Order: sequence, then structure tokens, then C-alpha cells
Amino acid sequence: MAGVFDALLSEISTVTQKVRMGRVSEIGRGTVMVKGLEDVAALGDRVVIGARLGGEVVALRRNAITVLTDEMAEGLQMEAQVRLIGQSGISPDNSWVGRVIDPFGNALDGKVIFKGRTVRPLLAQAPAAATRRRLGERLQTSVAVFDTLLPLVRGQRVGLFAGSGVGKSTLLGKFAHGVSTDVVVIALIGERGRELREFIERVLGPEGMHRAVVVTATSDQSALVRRRCAWAAMAVAEHFRDQGLHVLLLADSVTRFAEAHREVALAGGEEASLRGYPPSVAPAIMAWAERAGPGPEGMGDITAIFSVLVAGSDMEETIADILRGVLDGHVVMDRKIAERGRYPAIDLLRSVSRSLPEAASPEENDDISFARRLLGAYDRAELMIQAGLYTKGSDPLIDNAIRVWPALDGFLGEDAPEDGIPGSFRRLRAALGRRST
Repeated sequence: MAGVFDALLSEISTVTQKVRMGRVSEIGRGTVMVKGLEDVAALGDRVVIGARLGGEVVALRRNAITVLTDEMAEGLQMEAQVRLIGQSGISPDNSWVGRVIDPFGNALDGKVIFKGRTVRPLLAQAPAAATRRRLGERLQTSVAVFDTLLPLVRGQRVGLFAGSGVGKSTLLGKFAHGVSTDVVVIALIGERGRELREFIERVLGPEGMHRAVVVTATSDQSALVRRRCAWAAMAVAEHFRDQGLHVLLLADSVTRFAEAHREVALAGGEEASLRGYPPSVAPAIMAWAERAGPGPEGMGDITAIFSVLVAGSDMEETIADILRGVLDGHVVMDRKIAERGRYPAIDLLRSVSRSLPEAASPEENDDISFARRLLGAYDRAELMIQAGLYTKGSDPLIDNAIRVWPALDGFLGEDAPEDGIPGSFRRLRAALGRRST
């Protein structure tokens, strides 16, 4: 019964004693001009036009406000009533674990959902830098390469840079299953509608869903809703972090968040300047990413993996370049590796975890460094090797790389053994031809 009353109190807290009304004065494609609210509305306020059409204030002028609507405005007439709602947050509750919700906190699985008593702002500030803890202990991931060569630690923020169709969703699903954490929050931003159920049932499955909250906005929804999906998922993660829990946030993808932000910004009159993106896209991405990471003393942590869609693994692409500068590591997935059948299709030489060397012991760091040297040597000589131009004995390092390459490449596609990190390092040493101690 307590949950019922909490939900009721949450709904009551959002009720205002008086309602400010305006009128539609001009209708465009996607935007609506409203008069009568310019003296009370604020940027980002929510409004309801007519009976149900939602929207957000994206620009303010002396004699009118500009509203970007959640849906197409077909059928909307001049002088339609506009009700000012104000700033809109989200009210997460612990009972949301195992549920699929929209960016407004409504259930998408056909079941009743309870909302928490506290309304959290969508645009919360990141914890004060001076109060945040350092990165924590190394995490088991269930994927051998991340247990060894690219370690993931508690509170780390990692970028997953990949094109379409190279196994990104499958890898995120493995993280949702295998990373040692209390709660998993998954943001599916602008995904194709048909893929939602497939991701939940096939990739996550009941085992993955039992500790996950999925926040989703599909590609057919407005830019406002898609952008809100990212903020709502972060607010849900912060709800659990503030209870002292360790949260894994999987955001797919930052690119679609940036594209949605671009649509909203352009509708508000901002000019595109950064390779087609408005200047505000960089601070929007960085402010969102900074909210993840280690929490202050007495709170939990948000370990975050942000996926970025890049064409041809182009790490200089605008959104990839912006995000890379604020993260604690980046993982590049390569289509050529996927095409030859090795999954996850990670290009280790272009990937880095900034948790090293602290996350590993001296012996483990030596194994990691040796593996990278061998892979680098093979990569540099690969064309000669494939063409039959390399003569055995010309370079001892290349000779060694050729000898271990099949086993080492196979190791990069393995799941971790049951004993986790220790077992993964034993397999790595075996692939390198080294004796385990």
C-alpha cells in the first residue's frame, strides 16, 4: 500500500493551483507561435496545446513564444488554447527495475507503474568535481578482452564507437548481463520500433531484464522526446546512485541524442556551424556525460558506456570527437573485423582504457603491453605477410606476432570463463605463449 500512496502523493505534488493560458497565433511546420504566455514562460517549459498536443518552449520573444510540438500539428487551428505546464521532471521509483518506460515515466509494457515521491529534474547538475571519489575497483564484464586488455572500472565512462551492423547491440547486451553492478539503466534513443522487443526478449532476456530499467524513445517520435530519453535515463540512474547503489548506464546512442538536439536547436533559431551541428551540441553532450561517473562520498557510482554511431570508424567525426574528450576510454569496433567473423569486432590498437595502468597489477600490465606490441607488429607487416613478401627471420618480433596471431585474435572474441578476470588472464597468457604464474 505504501507504493500506492507514494504514487498518489507524487501526482498530487505536480498539480498547480492556477493555470496560465495562451492562444495559438501562428502555425508552422513543427513549430507554433503562442501569445499570452511570453511574460511567464521560460525556455524548456512544457505546454499542452488544445486537448492533448504536447510541446516545449524553444524560443522567447517580447510578444510571443515559439513552441516545438511533440507530434505533427495537422488539424491544429488558430486561437487554440495553450496551457503552460512549466518545467517537467521525472519521478523514478525502485519498482521500475524490470520495466520498460518512456521518457515521461509512463509504462510501455502494459502494466501499472508507480511513480516515486521525488520529482527529479531532467537537467540536473553533475556532482561537484572536488567532492567526487576516484575511479573504483576493476569490474568483471563476462567479455575476455574487457577483463584484460581494456579493463572497465567502477565509475568509468567509456565510449563505444561503431558503425551499424557490427555487433554493438549484442555487446551492450553482454554488458547488461555480465558487468558486476546493482542496477542497469538502458537508454534506447531513436531506435527502430521493431528492434525494441527484439532487444528486450532476445538480447537482454529475462536474466538481463530482472535488474534493468529500459528507457526508450523510438525513431518515429519527435526530437523533443528522443532528446528527453537521454536525460530521463540519466535521472533514473542518479535516483539509484543517490541510494548508494552501483549503476551501469548503457546509452545507445549519443549520435541520435545529438541529432535530436540539433533539430530542437534549429527550431529555436540557433544556426548550424559545427559541421551541420549548432554550437550548443558540444556543451549538451558534455554536461550529460559529466553526470555519470564516481559519486560523492556516501553515494554510489554510475559506470557508463556511451555508444556513438560512426561511419567507417571515423574517430574525427564531430560527435565522436566531442565525446572522446570527456571520457575515460574509447572502444572502436571495425566493420572489417566483423566481416571476417570475429565478435566483438574490437580494433584493440585503436581502443584504450584510461583506467590503466592503475587497474592492473605489474604482471598484468606487462601481459597487456606485450599483447599490444605483438598486435602492432602484425598490423604493420600484415600486407607483406598476406602477399608472401615477408621472409621469416627478418624481425624476431614479427616472427613472434605471426606465431601467436591466430590464438591472440581468437582470444579477443572470447567470452570470459567462469572464474572471470583471473581466468581471462590465464587464457591471454596462453595465447601469448607465456607461462601462467
